[in-house]
Amino acid sequence: MATPFETTTTPTGTKLIVRGSLDINTAPALAEEIDRIVARKPAKVECDLAALDLIDSSGVAALVKLYKTVHGVNSAVHITGARDQPLAIFKLLRMDKVFNL
Repeated sequence: MATPFETTTTPTGTKLIVRGSLDINTAPALAEEIDRIVARKPAKVECDLAALDLIDSSGVAALVKLYKTVHGVNSAVHITGARDQPLAIFKLLRMDKVFNL
């Protein structure tokens, strides 16, 4: 099964693109990738959710982990592009305020 994300390292930090579904089946792989990203201590992590179609509580937990662990190493995280069902879930949970969506 292909991972629903792609990570690119840039001179200014790390870009994480999440696509498709982020759910109980795919969130554990993203959580492992988050650990690898944080281990590199990038100055900034940009998480692009424009291609994300569906998210469940496991996916939300993975993105909260991204937010908390990146901030834990004094780096910045920017979550962008949320739309449709993922954006509705973030608004319902009031995470849109935390993630500045």
